[in-house]
Amino acid sequence: MAARKPAKKGGAPARRQEPAIPSFKPRVVVKFHDFVQLPYEAGAEELVERLRIGPMASLLEQFPGITLQPLFAARKVDEIRGLIDRAVETGSAFRPANLLGYFAVEVPPGVEPEAVAKTLSSWQTVEIAYVEPGPVEPPAVTPGDDPRSVNQGYLDPAPDGIDAEFAWGILGGDGQGQALVDLEWGWTLNHEDLAAQGATLISGLNHSYFHHGTAVLGEVAAVDNTLGCVGITPKLQSVRVVGQWRVGGGYSTSEAILDAVAAMSFGDVLLLEAQTSLWGYVMVPVEIEPAVFDVIRLATALGIVVVEAAGNGGVDLDTVVDPMGQQIFNRASADFRDSGAIVVGAASSTAPHTRLGFSCHGSRIDCYGWGHNVDTCYSNGDGTSTDLYTTGFNGTSSASPIVTGAALAVQGMAEMNLGFRFSPWQLREILSDPANGTASADPPADRIGVMPDLKKIAEDVLDVAPDVYIRDHVGDTGDPHAGAISASPDIILRNDPEPDPQAAFGEGSGTENDAALGYTAEAGQDNHIYVRVRNRGGWPASNVDATVYWSPPATLVTPDLWNLVGSVVIPAVPNGDQLTVSDALVWDKDDIPATGHYCFVGLIGTAADPAPSPADFLNFDNFRDFIRNNNNVTWRNFNVVDNLPDPPSAGVPKGFKALSFLAPGAPDKARPMALEVLARLPNEARLLLEAPLGLRDLFGFMGPFGKKDLKRGSVLLPIKAAGRQRLGTLLFPARSRHRLRLLVQIPEKLREREFEVAVRQLYRDQEVGRVTWRLRPPKNVPGRRPQS
Repeated sequence: MAARKPAKKGGAPARRQEPAIPSFKPRVVVKFHDFVQLPYEAGAEELVERLRIGPMASLLEQFPGITLQPLFAARKVDEIRGLIDRAVETGSAFRPANLLGYFAVEVPPGVEPEAVAKTLSSWQTVEIAYVEPGPVEPPAVTPGDDPRSVNQGYLDPAPDGIDAEFAWGILGGDGQGQALVDLEWGWTLNHEDLAAQGATLISGLNHSYFHHGTAVLGEVAAVDNTLGCVGITPKLQSVRVVGQWRVGGGYSTSEAILDAVAAMSFGDVLLLEAQTSLWGYVMVPVEIEPAVFDVIRLATALGIVVVEAAGNGGVDLDTVVDPMGQQIFNRASADFRDSGAIVVGAASSTAPHTRLGFSCHGSRIDCYGWGHNVDTCYSNGDGTSTDLYTTGFNGTSSASPIVTGAALAVQGMAEMNLGFRFSPWQLREILSDPANGTASADPPADRIGVMPDLKKIAEDVLDVAPDVYIRDHVGDTGDPHAGAISASPDIILRNDPEPDPQAAFGEGSGTENDAALGYTAEAGQDNHIYVRVRNRGGWPASNVDATVYWSPPATLVTPDLWNLVGSVVIPAVPNGDQLTVSDALVWDKDDIPATGHYCFVGLIGTAADPAPSPADFLNFDNFRDFIRNNNNVTWRNFNVVDNLPDPPSAGVPKGFKALSFLAPGAPDKARPMALEVLARLPNEARLLLEAPLGLRDLFGFMGPFGKKDLKRGSVLLPIKAAGRQRLGTLLFPARSRHRLRLLVQIPEKLREREFEVAVRQLYRDQEVGRVTWRLRPPKNVPGRRPQS
């Protein structure tokens, strides 16, 4: 997995002055009905009157100096027809708009474009006429205004981010083989974190607001190097850009989109980093403009995935109406028009994610991403700086690249593993499905869709993710459970190496469900540990890392008690729940603790299904979740001792054996804990629990058989030899270590048999840990079971 990289030292740069934006010349966009046969060429105004399309002479007299030009003049007529024909050939019911019916009326100074549009709209041959919206500046990056809470946290697992880190572990999840086109104003394409992508300009100008385009590309495509940040999909095959400012003058979103579409293929992703103002609405999705809508709809019909910023106007898009009074963004309205684009709103960077006030919202929004605190690449005002970064990229502009990266990751995983890419409609359904993402804090109020969760999509939709697990007990299938958590059959301790561990312990060995294959370490020599794993996912797992720790006996085995034994890599674990065994992890004789009773902790994981970090367990709520719900961690007691009395030791009654253990407090704060003894001893046996005087309240009234030993500062409580005995609940201080002992006496005549006794620790009536002793016959007892 690629490591996240720190922000550039020195903090966010001061914003420099942008270069002057060229003056915008307003135009009127007119769309003739499809039955109109007007040649698509310059000077078409001369043919309008002759072909009886409309009273052009009267229009020229009323508005002197206007001209009629093809809106998509940069593309040849045959190219446009070819794109339309390809869209028709997809076999869908979609009928592409006739883009050759779109013209632009150039309006000279002194002529009111609104008046021209109104007059043209009255013609019987005109479907619609409107003033083309001018450029709306991208929202400014304001580094430092919103200090980031987590460095590139949008890469993290849900609910914080989209879990790009998980996708990197799946073939194609890093964007391999995928193509991106970004539409906006400007970029610093030779930025140190982008240069390796070799991005090129399709058409238009790389003109201004370089910091904006650079930040967008950084989120999606920053390469995995030793500099700056890392993109959601750092290994894209192709990164291209297209400018809304046009060569030779002018500004057009629809022309830029059509140029991009002509250069793209099925399954590629086009990001529209733009917003617009039209018909009184400001900073809304660009598809409100009819020509832009029709070009986007052509793109999606051709299989091009379009991701579109919802805009920063804070508008409820369900209430937006066009000049005909139609609610074109309201999915519940009969007037709704669906371009097929994935429209993205903006939410807070911290979970639960709340819609930010500036974000447009409504039923048309499919997904959301972080709308502030985004850490990414940056540039200065003239686009010459190649080593700047920001912690404060924001708006639907920062949210849209997050969803774009998710789209590219899904396409990459699908193509590399399944052999195909999704259509725009399929991909939008996947990314916007609440089952596949993180809901916002208040979905009915926020109305910005969901943030995609790449782990859920890989596992539940694509079924291309491995799901390796190690059992907590025989019968564990990798699901959350309420069963034992310290009886794993999958950590096997042997005194001597096994010649063929897979044959001895793996699938088909006959030992799959044997929990007693080996649990005794022989002091004074190297011992050998084998780890068994299963993979219930939809894809084989590679390079599964198994790490084993040992801990002193404790009813709560928190990470501060763990001691590293070592790690071993299992090169391949096939899917299909086949039990796979590691090679030997050699436990050096010098690292083995003194004779006693201990516990193993095992962690397994791959890049695609990572193991939890020991640091994750220091939060006790995480600890409780991991021991029950995370199938990449397990515990295994290897407390095996002979049941002959120990050599005399302080405070141990004659004929008793002392089984020492710890009862720890939680690592974060004081919490109420209870202990419970589970004994499987003969009725003739005696069992006592010795605990510090400070825990006397834990046992309540000790009864006539309880004793206090003031000299040793302890209490001694008789425990039932067979069955379950619950002790009281006591507030255990944080990081406390209560040392206790079970004192066991088994009649000599019964020592040829095996017995077991355990103590478990409870928090809110849920087991959070236990320590188990298996008492076996001594070596000189006839019929004794051989040691493993």
